Amino acid sequence: MNSAYRDVIFVNDLTMFRAWLLALLIAIIGANLIEDLGFMGDAGLRRQVFSPSSAIVGGYIFGLGIVRAGGCGSGVLYKQGEGQFAAFIATVGFGVGLVSTMHGPLKPISQFFKSFKVSIGQGDDAIASPALWDMLGGPGMKWVVIAVIAAIIIPVVLKGKPFGKGPKKGWLWSIGGTLVGLVVILAWWASYFWGGQARGLSFSGPLSDFIMFILTANSNAPFDPMFSILGIGVATWSALYVIGVPLGAFMSAKGLNEFKLTAPKDPHELLTVFTGGLIMGFGGAVAGG
Repeated sequence: MNSAYRDVIFVNDLTMFRAWLLALLIAIIGANLIEDLGFMGDAGLRRQVFSPSSAIVGGYIFGLGIVRAGGCGSGVLYKQGEGQFAAFIATVGFGVGLVSTMHGPLKPISQFFKSFKVSIGQGDDAIASPALWDMLGGPGMKWVVIAVIAAIIIPVVLKGKPFGKGPKKGWLWSIGGTLVGLVVILAWWASYFWGGQARGLSFSGPLSDFIMFILTANSNAPFDPMFSILGIGVATWSALYVIGVPLGAFMSAKGLNEFKLTAPKDPHELLTVFTGGLIMGFGGAVAGG
């Protein structure tokens, strides 16, 4: 996502942006479909409470951190798998920022921004976590709204020739986007099946859960069921999948002969990416992901 918007703004290249749109569309359709089919129990998808102030402020700060850290939450994790030491330092900063804001001294700031919430209705009929269709007529409008979103996204995707010839190395952008979208759907189901509660493919909360498990043997996530790991502590399902991202990136990099251990020659760069990670962690925690 970071690369997608960067390429659009700086080099006028929509390739990665189209891949992201395709992944987004597949995830929207697939996640809501498996919810309607009952594959995630009665609770279904866990939609976050909509807080415009936390989304705008946290998102902006997160974006500032991305630039300094050299990647977003998933970016700094997968770059570790490619052998980048700077990405590891950025991830450490990201984790410190997350834990400090979710569980530590910065938590009151996060709670302040998240206190401004948007809900629909009043009393027992109030919807605390409204979806877009709830604002446009209720659940009966769900697939109408999704169809409109698809009608907007599909022409943009098709202009990129998604069925064209792939590059000599790696996947065609449309294959990559499709696979990411399918993984997002799979994550919703897997988190419910193995973790006890549906949780989307995110990196802020899960990385915080993982670090809390490492530091205290307890992921300390009040809303997620936790299970014992080797008898040494309890962790959420999402805390464990964080390990899979650098591992998968390592396998991919080795397969493409692109794995290389690298470290910045200028030590100040490590301070820059660490600071970026801190900023990114704070912003991600405030924004809710």
